[in-house]
Amino acid sequence: MSRAALCLITFAFLSPSLVAGQAITIHVNADAKLGPWRPIWRYFGYDEPNYTSMRYGKQLLAELAALSSEPVYIRAHNLLTSGNGAPALKWGSTNAYTEDAAGRPIYDWTILDRIFDAYRDAGVKPFVEIGFMPQALSLHPEPYQHNWPKGPLGTGWSYPPKDYGKWAELVYQWVRHTVERYGRNEVDAWYWEVWNEPDIFYWHGTPEEYLKLYDFTADAVKRALPTARIGGPATTSPSATRAADYLRQFLEHCNTGKNYATGSTGCTLDFVTYHAKGRVSVVDQHVRMDIAKQTADVQKGIEIVSAFPKFRNLPIVLSESDPEGCAACSTRLHPENSYRNGPLYAAYTAAMLNNVVELAGQNGSHIEGMLTWAFEFEGQPYFEGFRTLATNGVDKPILNFFRMAGLLHGERVKVSSSGYTPAEPSELGTADVNALAVKSDHELSVMTWNYRGDDVAAPPAEVTVQLEGLPSTVTRALLTHYRIDRTHSNAYALWQQFGSPQNPTPEQYSALIAAGQLQNLGSPRWVSVRQAKAEIHLELPPQAVSLLQLSW
Repeated sequence: MSRAALCLITFAFLSPSLVAGQAITIHVNADAKLGPWRPIWRYFGYDEPNYTSMRYGKQLLAELAALSSEPVYIRAHNLLTSGNGAPALKWGSTNAYTEDAAGRPIYDWTILDRIFDAYRDAGVKPFVEIGFMPQALSLHPEPYQHNWPKGPLGTGWSYPPKDYGKWAELVYQWVRHTVERYGRNEVDAWYWEVWNEPDIFYWHGTPEEYLKLYDFTADAVKRALPTARIGGPATTSPSATRAADYLRQFLEHCNTGKNYATGSTGCTLDFVTYHAKGRVSVVDQHVRMDIAKQTADVQKGIEIVSAFPKFRNLPIVLSESDPEGCAACSTRLHPENSYRNGPLYAAYTAAMLNNVVELAGQNGSHIEGMLTWAFEFEGQPYFEGFRTLATNGVDKPILNFFRMAGLLHGERVKVSSSGYTPAEPSELGTADVNALAVKSDHELSVMTWNYRGDDVAAPPAEVTVQLEGLPSTVTRALLTHYRIDRTHSNAYALWQQFGSPQNPTPEQYSALIAAGQLQNLGSPRWVSVRQAKAEIHLELPPQAVSLLQLSW
């Protein structure tokens, strides 16, 4: 794809004065079908697996399961890390593997079962990240647990195994145990991903040692369950040269390299994963988002995978896809992360979802998942500014975006917007009034947003949504308008109105719970349809997302 074509998707940059208060026309042609809508958004993850089975972790899992009629997948770090199961920021443990005095393996699935039982009970499915290295297997076991944010993160858990055979047997026994406990049909629906971000501090081994780890792991998974789905390498942002080279080297190995475990040529690869991250900064005392970087990561990864004919049609899962890198970095220490509590996070994610869908369509790539690295942090202050979906059981605006996304089903149809204009990627201060639309037999859904990379006050955009291609027999349709903005579907704004209490009263807490749900903008109303056409007029404030659903 040419740079100009990529800019059409990635860098829809307008100066704030061009959008704010201006008339924007969004045109939706319900007859121009672009293919089935794929709910690629229904993937979530987090560092701290031990939160899974805690009070608010279980509550949030149930909410995530309720988002979609299709399975919601959950990815967590530290599933094989040694320790007592006590959670901490950027840490977790299961103690699945230890050894006796003679060096014989001891397998203990107690904590892992607690985590996976919580997934099963909630109705979500594991996107199993196979890592990290148990202390008894680590080449460099001491120090083992880090003390983040003090000192290095990449301690003993991040090293290669001292015995690849023992590592492979651990993986084999684990997969076999999951089949025995949850059933083959259930485990067949899971993903198994080898490690996380081996191109940075998560892997203190060489690239060749990671390839060896992958081969032994994949072989063990397939021996335990031949129909299991195995993939990787979960590298970081491919727009960086090192990460791009690492992803390319991995695919070359899987294509024509000598398999370290079997001696054959190539390796098993059922899906490809890599990560895509934006950047966030504070400029002139306001938050500035950089969606361009994240979209460039997606595009570069697609280009690398597409260069291998053997793999270009494989599913790609962006197994971390976020506005920036550190979920456990709070606003208290990182003021640029204040976007996480309010509607800006939702507007950014709407624009990014559309970018990914457009890139996949233009490249003919199979983007299967776009995983949001956000969950909840148990026992932390309200609205501390971690990258989370909820805080102390109170849902944040970003979770309402996913509730909106869960209401989309059918065929994606063509959309154009006068508020979406390409420009050079170096231009910041961005704004994007755009939409995506999905049609089913008796419904047309239009999700539209006013995303602004610079989080500053501005008048709302005056938006006219022009619809055509509706059924010729329909004379009116029922419009339901869902909204996320400063005053709708936004518990954070209400919490601020209450004076930002860290110990809300029972009445305040109940109000926060209600404010954290997806809300309508007014009551449903009837819209006239003439000659298969209709118009909807709305004001769309900065950082707002609307879902317009017409049914007949």
